[in-house]
Amino acid sequence: MSLLAIDIGGTTIKYTLYDKGKLGDITSVKTPIDLESFYHCLSNIVEQAKKEHIIQGVAISSPGAVNKNTGVIEGASALPYIHGFNIQSELETLFALPVSIENDANCAALAEVAFGAAKGCTTALLLVLGTGVGGAVVIDGKVHHGEHLFGGEFGYMLVDDTQTFSTVGTTVSMARRYYKRTGEKLDAVEIFERAFLGGTIACEEKAFFVHQVARGIFNLSYAFDPDIILIGGGVSQADWLIPDLTKELNNLKQIVGIAPFVPNIARCRFQNAANLMGATVDFLQKNKLS
Repeated sequence: MSLLAIDIGGTTIKYTLYDKGKLGDITSVKTPIDLESFYHCLSNIVEQAKKEHIIQGVAISSPGAVNKNTGVIEGASALPYIHGFNIQSELETLFALPVSIENDANCAALAEVAFGAAKGCTTALLLVLGTGVGGAVVIDGKVHHGEHLFGGEFGYMLVDDTQTFSTVGTTVSMARRYYKRTGEKLDAVEIFERAFLGGTIACEEKAFFVHQVARGIFNLSYAFDPDIILIGGGVSQADWLIPDLTKELNNLKQIVGIAPFVPNIARCRFQNAANLMGATVDFLQKNKLS
């Protein structure tokens, strides 16, 4: 089966052919600024693919809370024009092809469960550390969306009476705290470099970041008891992150005392192609082809 996989991002749209279980070369274009231009862009991509291949469907990864029952992308994202109406039906009419749409984090999780670091796992969580904290829950190979489509929105978890996981568990918030304490505007990489050189405040902020993320992972692990919790986002590529989190998770286990296990964590295997791969998994599931 040949599918066209499309990953809609806030700045770029990536696309590629899925054929015989593999993705082709990935191409990207700038994300349009309005709905009309968006339709024109996607239509051109699909029509070009049709000229070169026999396309049987279009698998899309998108920002926002995708309602699989209504075809509406709910919530909010950097692309407000894709929200609030049955965009799936509109695209199926435009393309004259079956279309599936799934949230980007959910797509990444599906890719990891089908082909990556969580392959063979019954229950897997994906924790995405970006400008906020997001993620996904996959049970028996299927995304758990939840009653309000907020399954995997771990960033909303309270860590105290006023702060959420998203406000304390990201490198963006770490950089903000560092600036507040020092008056220096550094990015996360620069702060981590200073920490490794022994800078006192940088070390404290790095330790605070690791602790907050580890605490979130620990709580999620005992709420869901998954086979594995995958860590995604730019910071996940840091070689020190998984060892540091594992050390902190062991500390938390000792603090709790009665906790019988340390959460199993791993870095996501896929990066650039994850959403595209997951979108194809979603299409195949939707059409009962897998």
